[in-house]
Amino acid sequence: MELELLKERLEECYRCYNRREYVHPDPLEFLYPYSDPIDREVVALISSSMAYGRVEQILKSVAWVLGNMTDAPRRFLMETDRQEMELIFSGFKHRFTTDHDLVLLLSGVAGVIKKYGSLYKAFLTGYSPSHDSFLPALSTFVETLSWEAGDWPAFLLPHPAKGGACKRLHLFLRWMVRRDDVDPGGWKDLPASKLIVPLDTHMHRISQFLGFTRYKQAHLKAALDVTHAFAQICPQDPVKYDFVLTRWGIRPDMTVDELKEHMLL
Repeated sequence: MELELLKERLEECYRCYNRREYVHPDPLEFLYPYSDPIDREVVALISSSMAYGRVEQILKSVAWVLGNMTDAPRRFLMETDRQEMELIFSGFKHRFTTDHDLVLLLSGVAGVIKKYGSLYKAFLTGYSPSHDSFLPALSTFVETLSWEAGDWPAFLLPHPAKGGACKRLHLFLRWMVRRDDVDPGGWKDLPASKLIVPLDTHMHRISQFLGFTRYKQAHLKAALDVTHAFAQICPQDPVKYDFVLTRWGIRPDMTVDELKEHMLL
């Protein structure tokens, strides 16, 4: 398919479906009630970190965690020590994630906010405008969180240097860096052009259909392939179409076959 025609189809999808009415079911919906950027970044990291498995269980797990953090997540983290957290979240389980993993993550977030003032400020310590992407800053960010936690909640915070797609971390960045009718933003002055597509098996299948990657596995090299392909269409915002494309196959009223039909019209 010619690039201009593909862009036209993608823009049509964006105009039709990049709306909050199409967000559910998606952990992104948990960010909307929080106007304070620090509360929002905390909720975004929690929600994205657990964005694996069946979406119904993801929403249930995230809702339970946030429900135990009151309506002010930053204040909860500042006022609750690790021992209290262990009691509050005792018995939590989300697939491979245990209460111990969750408390490690929350302790790391609390330590970072106390030391740097926000997750955003901590992220900036590893960022340089000269970088081609956010990968170096993301690596530093993960190491900083793990250092403050006192251990590495490896599954919740995979290290980008290990070659995985790190879909959930890039999803977190998409939510916080971009700002439109769906992505709420909050991390200002960071260019969307440096974002990497949050690549999971679902987005990988769609990207293969579009001819955006030669790789058969959804790893970092494939994510960079897909991001580069989207950058040919929208260089200032290569993850612009991530939300709308992943509606097909996630929402029960939008199938991947329907997407294929639309893109081939």
